[in-house]
Amino acid sequence: MGTEESSIESGVSETLTITDNRTGKSYEVPITDETIRAIDLRQIKVNPDDFGMMTYDPAYTNTASCRSAITYIDGDKGILQHRGYPIEALCEHSSYLEVAYLLVFGELPTTPQLERWVWDVTHHTFVHEDIKAMLEGFRYDAHPMGMLVSAVGAMSTFYPDAKMIEDPEERYMAAIRMIAKMPTLAAFSYRHSLGLPYIYPDNDLSYAGNFLNMLRKMTEVKFEPDPRLERALDVLFILHADHEQNCSTSAVRSVGSSQVDPYSAVAAGVAALYGPLHGGANEQVLRMLRRIETVDNIPDFLNGVKAREEKLMGFGHRVYKNYDPRARIIKKHVDEVLDAVGLDNPLVEIATELEKRALDDEFFTSRKLYPNVDFYSGLIYEALGIPAAMFTVIFAIPRTSGWISQWLEMTDDSEQKIARPRQIYTGDRDLDYVPIEDRNGPEKIAGPPARRPVKSRRGA
Repeated sequence: MGTEESSIESGVSETLTITDNRTGKSYEVPITDETIRAIDLRQIKVNPDDFGMMTYDPAYTNTASCRSAITYIDGDKGILQHRGYPIEALCEHSSYLEVAYLLVFGELPTTPQLERWVWDVTHHTFVHEDIKAMLEGFRYDAHPMGMLVSAVGAMSTFYPDAKMIEDPEERYMAAIRMIAKMPTLAAFSYRHSLGLPYIYPDNDLSYAGNFLNMLRKMTEVKFEPDPRLERALDVLFILHADHEQNCSTSAVRSVGSSQVDPYSAVAAGVAALYGPLHGGANEQVLRMLRRIETVDNIPDFLNGVKAREEKLMGFGHRVYKNYDPRARIIKKHVDEVLDAVGLDNPLVEIATELEKRALDDEFFTSRKLYPNVDFYSGLIYEALGIPAAMFTVIFAIPRTSGWISQWLEMTDDSEQKIARPRQIYTGDRDLDYVPIEDRNGPEKIAGPPARRPVKSRRGA
């Protein structure tokens, strides 16, 4: 029996009745997919000339901005699925490029489809020599993420036909180029920061293996990646491929809504990822573990967290109110990576004991503070000898497939328009202009003007 039939038989319609106590008038608003449209509230007015009711939702914590069939998350149950497939199954059975195909096209590929997809990606890994020259122009101490933002944005000038976003071939080639070239740009920015010569892609290697080649190759004729490192990195790429409407994905959609070329839209996503609140969490985890120093210091540290004197980095998530499924998966690969590089890392011992003690403590479990993917990913990156400044750059490599998939979906969505959020104006109005010679104020200002407090609408 369908939902509509059930509602009719039970006498309950799929609507929300809102009564405006200012006027006593009631409004019936349709409910679809457990949501109401914000625009339906505009009919609620005191006077006919009013603009109408709006919703106020800073950071869009309870506002859906799109319909999407790419990634499903149930934070309470710790579920993450791409196109309906559990992340656990994808990490166990698929490669990153197969998952990227799934995100872009909406279904798992057949053998011929995957072979063509992998071939296309593999043979577009080289970047134009002028992009390489542009990267060489950055200072020696330039942050790799700043270089990556610039390089991705610059790609729009190398592929001007990408602005034809309705052309299926151009859309496909943009997806191929960005997924293929992002590891090359990331590796070039890494080598630049170390003053090392750039290493060109090796098309005989896998996607993850080639990235390791461009990172680590020195004087050897042929770089052979350790299969354990190759697989761990590939799994990390799968885990970071897409994560619904996060800050960077929303940035891609918002900028892309202007119908700009996809390279510029994805550059906005890279810029958003640059922020420490989004892409830099695993770096903060390593700093925390180093500050703890030894396992013996963990009890005092946790007591400091309870007293709000310390921050427990890598625990909890804005979406997941249960164990982050990605953390459970990547934890299995930490020991393999450490064995492969021959590194006995004391931070792993501290991390393992910290997790055990926190999960045995009602203070943390009652607040649903469980480890997230950042808790262990930083340990793997450090074991690979990758500096903390590169962590977010590596994050951007797999997230590119998610960004381009979200961009493709948005451009095909007939409901999407150019992004234009509303605001609640809190400033002055209708002031009389005062000539400069008649204005009162201090003769000298030792710095920027003081910030004016934001007025509450209720107090206005």
